[in-house]
This record gives sequence, C-alpha cells and structure tokens, in this order.
Amino acid sequence: MSAEATNPEAHPEARPELRRRGRSRIDLRRLGRAALLGPTSRDRLPDAIGHVAEAHRAHHPDADMSILRRAYLLAESSHRGQMRKSGEPYITHPLAVTLILAELGAETTTLTASLLHDTVEDTDVTLDQVRAEFGDEVCFIVDGVTKVEKIDYGAAAEPETFRKMLVATGNDVRVMSIKLADRLHNMRTLGVMRPEKQARIAKVTRDVLIPLAERLGVQALKTELEDLVFAILHPEEYESTRALIAAHAGERDPLPGIADSVRTVLREAGISAEVQVRPRHFVSVHRIARQRGELRGSDFGRILVLVGENADCYGVLGELHTCFTPVVSEFKDFIATPKFNLYQSLHTAVATPEGYVAEVIVRTRQMHRVAEAGVVALGNPYATATPDATTDPDEERVDPTRPGWLSRLLDWQQSAPDPDTFWTVLRAELAQDREITVFRADGGTLGLPAGASCIDAAYAQHGEAAHGCIGARVNGRLTSLSSALSDGDTVQLLLAQDASSGPAAEWLDHARTPAARIAISSWLEAHPDRAMAPTTAARAPLSVVGARGGGANAVADLPDATVRLAGCCTPVPPDAVAGFLVRGGAVTVHRIHCAAVAQMRAVGRTSVAVHWRATADCRVTLLAESFGRPHLLADLTEAIAHEGVEVVSATVEPPVEGRVRHTYTLQLPDAAGLPALMRAMRDVPGVYDVGRA
Repeated sequence: MSAEATNPEAHPEARPELRRRGRSRIDLRRLGRAALLGPTSRDRLPDAIGHVAEAHRAHHPDADMSILRRAYLLAESSHRGQMRKSGEPYITHPLAVTLILAELGAETTTLTASLLHDTVEDTDVTLDQVRAEFGDEVCFIVDGVTKVEKIDYGAAAEPETFRKMLVATGNDVRVMSIKLADRLHNMRTLGVMRPEKQARIAKVTRDVLIPLAERLGVQALKTELEDLVFAILHPEEYESTRALIAAHAGERDPLPGIADSVRTVLREAGISAEVQVRPRHFVSVHRIARQRGELRGSDFGRILVLVGENADCYGVLGELHTCFTPVVSEFKDFIATPKFNLYQSLHTAVATPEGYVAEVIVRTRQMHRVAEAGVVALGNPYATATPDATTDPDEERVDPTRPGWLSRLLDWQQSAPDPDTFWTVLRAELAQDREITVFRADGGTLGLPAGASCIDAAYAQHGEAAHGCIGARVNGRLTSLSSALSDGDTVQLLLAQDASSGPAAEWLDHARTPAARIAISSWLEAHPDRAMAPTTAARAPLSVVGARGGGANAVADLPDATVRLAGCCTPVPPDAVAGFLVRGGAVTVHRIHCAAVAQMRAVGRTSVAVHWRATADCRVTLLAESFGRPHLLADLTEAIAHEGVEVVSATVEPPVEGRVRHTYTLQLPDAAGLPALMRAMRDVPGVYDVGRA
C-alpha cells in the first residue's frame, strides 16, 4: 500500500485542523516510547497524551483534564507489555483513537471512554472498576464498545456483528463514534496485514462503516476512510488519481486567485467572512474525473466561506451571484432543508471571467463544525438528563440525539427473519443517501428514505396493522398505495375494517423501507395461498343483471318516440334536461349542463322538448370507485338493498393498481333518496368515491 494510503495524514486535505493550527505530525512510535517510560509526576499530564490534551482544549478550554490523566494511567498500566502487530506498544492505539476524536471536538466523557475502550476486552480491568472510577456514563459507553469488539468479524458473522453494532449505537451514538475512530486508526495501520485480510476489512468498511459515518454526519472520518478503502480495493485507479493530483500540484492553481476575488467582494460588501480553499480528497477527485472527463485546475478543490450567522450565508450568496456568473443548476440550499445527517450549507458554483467554474460552499462556523464532526459535535446527549437517568446500568435507554433513520433500523432489525435478510436490507438501507419528511393526518411526522411510497408510510405509522391498508390520501387527494411520496407531503392512510385483509405480493415492488419489506414478506410467507394468487392476470368484467328492466321516466313531446336517458350524464328528476332526436327516431335525454348538449347542437341535432313523469321513481347509473378487497361486491349490494333500491345491472372492472370501478344501474322508488343512497355506498369500507355516471 502507498504511503498516503497507510497514513492519510500525508494527504494535505486529510487534516485541515492540524494544518491550520500548525501542529506537527504525531509520531506514534515516540508516543509508544513515552508510554513505556511510565507515568509522570502527579501535577501534570503524561507526555504521551499531551497532543490529546492540546486538541481537547482547542474545543473545550475549560475541560477538566484530570479525568483524562486517570483514564490514561489505567489504560497504560493495564495494556503494559501488550504489542500491536505493527510492533508498537498497544497503548498507542487507544491514544490515536482518542486523538482522532479530540480533533473532532468530542467531549471529555467520550475521550475518557475512548482511552479505556479496549481495557475491559483485552485486560483484567472490569466494568465495575470502570464504573467505580469514572462513573456510569463512561462505563455505559465502554460496555457498548466492548460488546461490539467481542463480536466475531469472520465473513459469516458480519450480519450479526452489525446488528449488535446498531443496537449499541442506538443506545448511545458515542459508541459508534469511538468505533469509527477505532476503525480509522486500524485502517491507517492495515499495511502490516496480509492482502486478503486487508481486502476483507476494507470491504466491510466500505459497505457498512462508511455509510454509517455518512449517516452520522462525521465527514472528516468518512472521507479519510473512503481514501483508505479506495487504495486497498482499487489500487490501479488510486495510483492514477494520485498521479493526477501530483500533476496538478505542479500547475498553476486558479482557486487561490478566485478565493482572493471572493474575499474582496465580501469585504467591499461589509460581510465578515473567512474564505478557504478546500482540496478534494482522492475519492472525490476520482468521481469528478469520471463525471467530467478531463479536469481543469478549479476541479481539484472547492472554496469554503465561513460566516457568523445564518443570514450572512444568504448575504454571501447574493454577492457571489451578483459579482460572478452563477451556475444555476449547481445551487442547493441545505440550510432551509438540512440533510438527514444534520448537514447544513449553501452550495453554488460561479464562473469567472477567465472561464473557470468554481464550486463554493457557504456555511456558518457552527455548521462547519457539525459538517465535519456530525454527532460528535453534539457533545454529551445526556448532559441535561435527570440525575437518575443512567443510574441503572441494566436499563435500556434511548439516545435523545438518535437520528430518525437509526430508529427505523433499530425497529426493523428486531423482526429481520434471518441474518442474510438483515445483511441485504441493511446495505440497501445504508445506500439511501437522502431522506424525506412527510406529515401525518394527525399532525405527526414520518421520516422516510427518498423514493418511499404510501406503503412505506403505512408500515412506518401503523406497523403490522398496515396489512389492512386499502389506500391513502396524499395532500387531500386519493391515490394508490404505490404512489411515491415527496418531501413535505401530507399523507392520510386508509385502513380496512376487515381483519382478513392483507398485503398483495406486488406491494413488494413499491416498498422501499426494510420495515415494510420484511413485514410484507413475513405475511405472504404465512399466507401462501394469498401470495400465490394471480394478481395481475387479465379478467373480464363481472356483470350482474337484475330481474327486470323498467323504462325511463322521462317523456318527450314527440308521439311514439323511444326515450333513452343518456349514459354520459344519467339525468334523474328533478334535473333540468334537454332532448335530441338521434338515429332510429329515438330521443336521448341529457342534463342541460352536459357537455354532449353543446355537441348535439353543434352538429345540428333536432331538439325535442322533454319533461319528467309525475311518478317519483327513476333509474340512475352510479360509479363506485374502491380499493379491492374480499366481499366488497356483496357489501355494496347489501348497502344498496338496505336503501330499498333495486339493482338493474352491475359491472365490476378488473383491478388496476389495487383499485376497482363498479358501475351500477339502479331503479330508485323515489329520486329524492339518491343522496342518501350515495352516502350509504360511500360508507362501505374500501369505497372512496361514488358519483353519477
């Protein structure tokens, strides 16, 4: 492996904080020698964690360093004599992991647990000792990391490994923060292992840990892990990308000049801002090269503008778009609509008079901290908890900072039927890079992956009760369950009253979330007769014809003429009507506002005066729109009969996307009863609309 891959601190972009503060590169071997010399005097920190203390004070100037000293002394004494495969003293590993987290701004409790994260697993130190010395919080985190570390990382054990990792992460996201930093340091020193083991660890890192880092918003760890995995799994492409970056280093870089122009524009506008040039990391350069082909100088980095307030972000954007030529298609507002991983920024691109196009990111300094460190920047999620919140070590707790996507993963992982299904669905879920929020009819919200359908919303809201979902209203309009949802939609889910209702096999074609797919698959496996039923085979319309026909109760002022009620508008008393003479001497009767009336007059059809008979009975054709379910036709017919109405004929069309259309020709004893009849038909479960044909 190349030097850059084994030690990403060699990347100029990998450690912007180190470069900015002028800190020298850390020599882990020197730290190891310092650790072997034993503890120093009581009045100061051991030299081996001096870098950790310096990085920690940069983010937390008032932090109490005594707890870190005690944690280091316990870790150093318990690991003394242990060596890593690289030949370094083992204490260098927890020191390096803790330094990574300190650079990200982790709070003291996380750093303390990080120093001790291997002691319970690899030494004689017990959890009771950790609790007695450092308290319940540190003990809880160390226990969570230990449970993850104890899992077998063999290829066959990977699903169960990450199932337990998710559970530990859900209880406290600081557990995953330590795990990610632990994996980063292991990846940095992976060169001492056999190539096949390097490849296996790199694949697991690529498939699960990098997406988890993305989901938790820890971009600083994610980008370095990406470069390390890239170097191991794609060495040729990595080398070509490295050569591309090296060649660019010898050319004139236009980005510093563009950054100077941006500084001038903002200074003249009276906006206080810090403007930086941020080089792209290796994987980012590789992606851009594949998208754009030949790269120009401005493609190797981006311009970052840091300001104090949210309003200043939009002020900067206005100045940039005024003084440069904006590339409209590149504008994205992640401040108004933050990403699911807490990320907020304005993204734009501007063209310079020289023809360069520079990508610009605008954010506040707090947004920048969260963008780099994600959940690590949130500090202690239990800092404001009640004093008794964590006194019981066996009590399950839920991290108040737990992201919505993590809650979903924790919900469905309990019902995953087997490790292979869990592993497959986990990777699919982590591959989703965008999340939407939809509003429930009761005012609550649902967080769903982009592309989720009403089926996903149903299972997210109702769990297994969603098996009986028959439809949904999205933004007040009725739609099929397969309809995709958009960010900000309001969804009202309609559930069947029939307990025997269940999902159709084609629901799996539209389900995107693991919870929905697992629940549907489990139900279909438990009901094989329903799963195997043909759902898409073409069927002829079902027709039911009543015992007698009955004539129309409209009379035309034309002797011996046959009168027909038009099927397009099905007029009934007391509708205002118009009659027209058609072929065969028949007279068709339309409602006066029917569109066919104008057409009849336009083609010169003879108008015939018509009126209603004195009798109150009438014939009408109604269309009932419904969601398909067993016994629906019987229930509708019963509702019609209960109103004292006779069915002359009925036609049921084949289902389309789970929806069924029923056409009924009915003989009413009194036209005044038509509104009540239509209400009764609408009240039948599964029916969502009834109207005249």
